[in-house]
Amino acid sequence: MRYAELHCKSNFSFLEGASHPDELVNRAAELGYAAIALTDRESLAGVVRGFGAARDLDFQYIVGAELHPIDAPSMVVWPTDRAAYGRLCRLLSTGRLRCEKGQCELHWQDIAEYSEGMIAAVITADQDSLDETFLRNRFRRVFDQRSYLLAEVHRGPDDRTVLARLRKLSLRTDIPLVAAGNVHYHTADRMLMHDCVTAIRNGTTIDDVHDQRHANSQFHLRELAEIADLYRDVPDAIERTITIAQQCTFSLAQLRYEYPTEIAPAGKSPIEHLKRLAWEGANQRWPGGVPQRIIDLLKHETELIEELHYEAYFLTVWDMVRFARSRDILCQGRGSAANSTVCYCLGITNVDPSQSDLLFERFISRERNEAPDIDVDFEHQRREEVLQYLYEKYGRDRAGMTATVTTYRARSAVRESGKALGLSADLIDSLAKILGHYSVKEKMQENLAQCGLSPESDLGKRFLYLVNTLMGFPRHLSQHVGGMVMTAGLLCELCPIENAAMPGRTVIQWDKDDLDELGILKVDVLALGMLSALRRCFDLVARHHGHHLSLATIPHDDRATYDMICRADTIGVFQIESRAQMSMLPRLRPRCFYDLVIEVAIVRPGPIQGDMVHPFLKARENPDSVIYPNDAIKQVLHRTMGVPIFQEQAMRLAVVAAGFTPGEADQLRRAMAAWRRPGVIDHFRTKLLDGMKKNGLTGKFAEQVFNQIRGFGEYGFPESHAASFALLVYASCYLKQHYPAAFCVALLNSQPMGFYAPAQLVDDAQKHGVRVRPVDINASDWDCTLEPDPNRSTQDLNGVAIRLGLSSVRGLPAEETHGLLAEREHGGPFTSVGDLSRRCRLGQAVMATLADADALSSLSGDRRAAVWQSLGEEKKPGQSPLLEGLPDDELLPDELLKMSPLEEVHADYQTTGLSLKGHPIAFARNELKKLRCVSAAELPGLRDGRHVRVAGIVLLRQRPGTAKGITFATLEDETGTMNLVLFPKVWDRFFKIAKTSNAWLVDGKLENRKGVIHVIVGRLTDLTDAVGDLELRSRDFR
Repeated sequence: MRYAELHCKSNFSFLEGASHPDELVNRAAELGYAAIALTDRESLAGVVRGFGAARDLDFQYIVGAELHPIDAPSMVVWPTDRAAYGRLCRLLSTGRLRCEKGQCELHWQDIAEYSEGMIAAVITADQDSLDETFLRNRFRRVFDQRSYLLAEVHRGPDDRTVLARLRKLSLRTDIPLVAAGNVHYHTADRMLMHDCVTAIRNGTTIDDVHDQRHANSQFHLRELAEIADLYRDVPDAIERTITIAQQCTFSLAQLRYEYPTEIAPAGKSPIEHLKRLAWEGANQRWPGGVPQRIIDLLKHETELIEELHYEAYFLTVWDMVRFARSRDILCQGRGSAANSTVCYCLGITNVDPSQSDLLFERFISRERNEAPDIDVDFEHQRREEVLQYLYEKYGRDRAGMTATVTTYRARSAVRESGKALGLSADLIDSLAKILGHYSVKEKMQENLAQCGLSPESDLGKRFLYLVNTLMGFPRHLSQHVGGMVMTAGLLCELCPIENAAMPGRTVIQWDKDDLDELGILKVDVLALGMLSALRRCFDLVARHHGHHLSLATIPHDDRATYDMICRADTIGVFQIESRAQMSMLPRLRPRCFYDLVIEVAIVRPGPIQGDMVHPFLKARENPDSVIYPNDAIKQVLHRTMGVPIFQEQAMRLAVVAAGFTPGEADQLRRAMAAWRRPGVIDHFRTKLLDGMKKNGLTGKFAEQVFNQIRGFGEYGFPESHAASFALLVYASCYLKQHYPAAFCVALLNSQPMGFYAPAQLVDDAQKHGVRVRPVDINASDWDCTLEPDPNRSTQDLNGVAIRLGLSSVRGLPAEETHGLLAEREHGGPFTSVGDLSRRCRLGQAVMATLADADALSSLSGDRRAAVWQSLGEEKKPGQSPLLEGLPDDELLPDELLKMSPLEEVHADYQTTGLSLKGHPIAFARNELKKLRCVSAAELPGLRDGRHVRVAGIVLLRQRPGTAKGITFATLEDETGTMNLVLFPKVWDRFFKIAKTSNAWLVDGKLENRKGVIHVIVGRLTDLTDAVGDLELRSRDFR
């Protein structure tokens, strides 16, 4: 018997299906089916994943969808050819674009409009509600010989009766029956998983969703013999599955992506236009004459681009960058595109690949079965202008954001599975705390008993099964951070489009992996906060110091800048401000641009896991100790002291040491992310070691090279990416060194970004000699600004002070504040609190917010007087927290008590998140001394290994994925910052304090080695009561 399953839902019918698309395809092939159709609920989000599995098996795979129109019966549709597939995509786009993200609203008229070339079958599960008149007169008329009724039975007690009634309905309506399984999972044992996702979808437990649970486990892909038995009364219904499958000739392999071509001027082909722009750019880059090597590279690259038909893609990216620069939006290409001389000449990237010896095949090669990927960073606060330009230029039916699939990870899988099983909230919290860090089944089983749930119990087994199965299941579609797809034809005929959560954005239903699978090109339009800060800083420097700088004109090799970097004085700068980077800087001591490239790349999981960091540092200290097996390997590794730091070096090593072609080396790079798949590591290990053996490279060196290359599977930087980032590292460091006030203002006005909150940025600027002035109603603009410092010469680059902006005040509405500023500009400074209130007609809440933030002190004398005056005629105590607790009879203006210094600091933190009047820890210092607590400034003078006690407010917590559960934290006291290391046992022991407290007292062991200082935490004590409720917000990273 031959049979095709035509009605299958995967887990891309979010929280309805309980199997991955590839699991359904593989199981159907295993059972001997002739074909399988993936028909997710009004979505094609999962079809590419099933397509890849079917292609590998040479198995027929049918694209379809389950539709639920609001004025007609639910049905399944299958496109028969490419044109019909395009109409299905347009139909789904129509329904999706009517609604908010994740919803779809279809009408029968929509289906009728796009029905040509589609086969349709009405879902008959609820026969009593079917309108026979609709079926005969409307459904049959639209789909004609392509109309069917689904016959779906699942070993119920009345299957024979159901089929008998369907036969009669078929005769009355002249619509034939076709057998199907309404499949929700690939094997029967996934029924529990389906019960779980059903419970999650309904926000309840498995035991409480009786009416929506399947009656049995028959909603899986069944044996052919079982299907024959179920439909023995209607054998022609089985035969029709093959008829339909044979009519469905469309395959995703037929999709031919075409990039927009209108970017080329009339009379010029895209490749002609690209070549002209590239050569013009080359002449601008080298005004004294283009070097022969660049000429050769440009010829080689443009020939390859033309051969692979990517010229329109390059032109579109060039046009996007051209638009941004026409609007004075700072941008820079990065990633593997920086390997391209064409991109450099077009102005897309700023790294000269001829100087960095970058590998073009890392970007494009003939053997590369993958589209090139150009990433461009834009100022994060202006990227939307670029996105809207693309929507406007190409139209929303030809442009859309790439999707990203949000999946269940360990913690969310633990929580949702626990809720579905009806576990108590306390037990779920405990399970999430203990198991949420793990993604390995064995680890979860080992630690489950710690939570009081035996892994051997029935409940424990069900819980572990659900958690481990749910991990990796899709939860919903989100928009990619910046991937944008543009097409020559209608994008909505290539893939369905839906609304994003963000207004003005639309998203296709495929993610970047789906696009790669089908050879569809995307452009990554990314946002980078540092570009916003650099643009602002360049403007401030030009305005206040008369120096016109840009990324291209900043002086190179500035000694003072590198001195600052070597001191790890890098708070606020790009990339090298993190804990790990600041610890590395005094050891690596960068003295040139290439050192910065290495610095950016070496503190990454790949080099760390590949054991490359310590060998590199050791070789850097003693270059003569480095031995190269031959000159070819020396050529690859000499700039990094014999250690591969970059992905390009791993590829080059495969070429020169193991005989790989450049294209094979790129396949190696793409496989790095799949080392743990069975067979992949062995395949490349054998090929690498055999190739090295043929070249006389064996033993320890060969194994070392293999292990280092394998380390890049944990995420390593390509040199091109690191070089692009290093340009921004140097620029930000130069500006911080020479224009610290302007740099700080630029950072403050570009928030949120970076590792550090405004309080730490301001504190760092003050330590560099910058004067910072508080928020003031008559002096502050909305943003932070620079103003002359009369105590310093205007020629002094630090001869300006920072004025904090009104945007620093928490809860201050922007619209009313801008009105206030306009009134001040028009009518002059405010003369009193009453004058402010009368002229601006501000509400009581706004006045109180300004007074609480001490922004009115220049009008009133002090904070409490301002608060009192801001209350107006009613003078209602208790409207401001600063007056709460004072008896009514004490609320006389002459008797208002001034706030203590500690109260002032608390009020500053509560209203602006920082204080210029002092540090909270300073007020507890005398008590801390009694506890033998040392300050951050004292730590460098203490010996390595001694016990220390320190205290501070928590600035950030960070747990990198490769740190084996170790958490890194930073504390701050009035003298500086301290770096802490919390091992998993300590974190778990003091979990509540570690996770939620904003101030710690820490006991631990000091590590003081080569200028790098850490405290290994042994004990934590909550210090919140000592510093008060500051409403601090630490920045936590994973």
